[in-house]
Amino acid sequence: MDRTQGQPEPVERPAKAPVPAVTAPAPPATASAAPAPVAAGPAVARVVTLTAGDFTLTVNPVDGSEIEPRRPGTGGSAPAKRDAAGRAARDTAARPPVLPGAATPATLLLAREEERERLVRLLGRGRSVRLTGPAGSGRSSLLDAVAADCTRLAPDGVIRLSGYGHQQPGELLHALYAAVYEASRERPERTQLLARVRDIGAIVLLDDLEMGGAALDELLRATPECAYLLAATPDTRAPSDDSHLEEMFLGGLGGADCVQLLEAGIGRALTEEETAWAGDLRFASEGLPLRFVQAAALLRQRDERNLSSAGDEDEEPGVFEERPRDAAVIPLPTLAEGAAPAELLASRVSESARAALRIACALGGELPHHAHLPALVGDTHADAAVAELLGCGLITPVGTRYRLAAGVARQLEEAGYGDTAAEEARTAARHYAWWTGHASVTPERVAAEADAVLAALAGADVVAAVLLARTAAPAFAASRHWEAWERVLRSGAEAARKAGEVAEQAYFHHELGVLALCEGRLDRARAELEASIGLKGALADKRGTVAGRRALALVADREKAGVEVSPPLRLEPPAVAPASAPAAGTTPAAEAVTTVLPVAGSSAAPVAPAAPVVPVIGRSEAPTTLTEVFEEAFPLNPKPAPPVVPAAAGPTRAPRRQPLRKPVLLAAGALTVVALGAVMALAMSGSDDPGTPAGGDGPAASSTPTPGASAPGVPGTSGNDPAQDPGTPAPDATDPGSPESAQTPDPNQPPRPPSRKPVTPSPSQKPSPDGPKPPSPDPSPTPPAPTPTPTQPDPTPTATATPASPTATS
Repeated sequence: MDRTQGQPEPVERPAKAPVPAVTAPAPPATASAAPAPVAAGPAVARVVTLTAGDFTLTVNPVDGSEIEPRRPGTGGSAPAKRDAAGRAARDTAARPPVLPGAATPATLLLAREEERERLVRLLGRGRSVRLTGPAGSGRSSLLDAVAADCTRLAPDGVIRLSGYGHQQPGELLHALYAAVYEASRERPERTQLLARVRDIGAIVLLDDLEMGGAALDELLRATPECAYLLAATPDTRAPSDDSHLEEMFLGGLGGADCVQLLEAGIGRALTEEETAWAGDLRFASEGLPLRFVQAAALLRQRDERNLSSAGDEDEEPGVFEERPRDAAVIPLPTLAEGAAPAELLASRVSESARAALRIACALGGELPHHAHLPALVGDTHADAAVAELLGCGLITPVGTRYRLAAGVARQLEEAGYGDTAAEEARTAARHYAWWTGHASVTPERVAAEADAVLAALAGADVVAAVLLARTAAPAFAASRHWEAWERVLRSGAEAARKAGEVAEQAYFHHELGVLALCEGRLDRARAELEASIGLKGALADKRGTVAGRRALALVADREKAGVEVSPPLRLEPPAVAPASAPAAGTTPAAEAVTTVLPVAGSSAAPVAPAAPVVPVIGRSEAPTTLTEVFEEAFPLNPKPAPPVVPAAAGPTRAPRRQPLRKPVLLAAGALTVVALGAVMALAMSGSDDPGTPAGGDGPAASSTPTPGASAPGVPGTSGNDPAQDPGTPAPDATDPGSPESAQTPDPNQPPRPPSRKPVTPSPSQKPSPDGPKPPSPDPSPTPPAPTPTPTQPDPTPTATATPASPTATS
């Protein structure tokens, strides 16, 4: 299902009669703004196929871009460089367009000969220079003069670039690549780009630089065969110490040079009053050439008004003019008007020029191409207003376009030129939405107007913003101006979200995912594509969902290709050390060694074999009783330590942390001392049983009652033993098959800890009259035990003891 929602109406109609979205239609003379009529029939959507790294990108304005892997044998090779004719065409395209109307007089370059010669000398030696000067100091004019002197110094000629709005070197490197190579349908990936720009040998004039530090160092390192002339303001971030740039500062003009520049601007010599006024203006403006260009425009306007007043004295004032003439001779501007002349200059230009200034204030200082002014202003001769504003010094060239000069936008806004900014921005957005979406407008023309389009998009309402972003995004993608493409897509997605346009929001997220995939940002690509698929699924857009899933599959393939596969762990028998014999009592089966083996065919680096790990206990089964656990922890015959196998050569590893056995040994020792003390106390006290003499061979005393014997008052228990849990049966001490009865006590082996904690008998429980009486007032036969250490594990005490053991625990 083709989505046509959001497409401008002229694209759907025959291209024979396009209708712009403004009140005044564009005149036939403005061919660059109004597309030329073509044969009758429906307009064809502008579909462009690009090569982006390892992908083939098809830019479809209707259904969204499609991306697929590049076919083998297509692309990948470096394109050819431009010849002399191509470089000449490139230089012409890098300059501002020729303006209609009267030719603007060229600005003189005064008092800059020394700087000019030094710059040419340094660039000829291959050195890069950073030219710093305040706004209006004549940096662009000096760059034009240096470019004319360096045309034959480099094999790839002189390349002019604009750094306005670029904070990172990525787009500048792509612009440099496009200026040298003949590759109109290819945007290389970063690795290919860096490999190709290293072979460029040119003198690069970069005006309006806005980056510094690490970003500037990256640009210089990427192009070691280029010599740069960087023009920046003092507010620009300084380069790093490792950049090795030559620094040059451009200051103001002297008094005589300012007077000469003023006389060249008005075409006559200055009077004494005007010379004094020029001296005061130089002191206030620090000799900036831009201020004297504007001052010359003020004096020209003053002369024209005084001349018209003197020649029309017999005519009635105000009959053939919009406003009445001044009654007297117009005096010189004040010093404040000369330092901030924007308001006074704008009041004396034509109405079309003032309307163009209002549009520029609404677009953040960006002035549209002169071919768009007749449609935006509503005057067929409004294209001549650009030359009028340039002659007054109110606009300056920036790359291939014009902007308001430094400080002019603030002065005009204070004068009220920004009151209609919202209306002007909305009108410009609707006009650009019609123009960028027309099939006869090439993507390169849209890219040249990128700053004005982005400014109109920022100031438009949500409906106009969605429409403009929808039509401008494919043009920026096809022109390989991907920084502007991303900005348009993000602005369009936000505007579509606010306007509730789900279909357009899905389109913008899909395009953002495709862009991120082309640039290698896989996480961003996955997030954007999943959001687009979800929105298209809600709209039941099967075709868009399939395209999104195809792109998402490419993301998954790239993620799998980029993840390093870690080698698995494999077990091998230990290698026999040639210099050492195995320890006694050890078997090869008990000395299993864990070794890391690299996977065959894996791209991961080989892992050094780790030191063999010999297990401490060589059991095949896990212990099942508490006695077996203590036997393994404290063996009667400790096994000697196994021989240390020398590790293979490789990186030294940190020693493995041994288990902390010291606290366990201390706890076992404390329990042994307590048990021995109890045995000695019982041996010395003897037995109180009348049937068993002291020191006889009778049965050992035990606090565990025999089955069936019970104390009075408490059935089934003695007076010294706590009551037994009803759910836990007592072990039978007379069972000959039990491990407890068959085990021979060993004084060297620590006793088994009790399974229950002793419970002090309550005062209500009375001892049996037939039972033995303790020799001491203490009812417990066990002497007080020392306080266990904090590191002692909390064993589960038991109230039973084996009949063969002389230890009595209660």
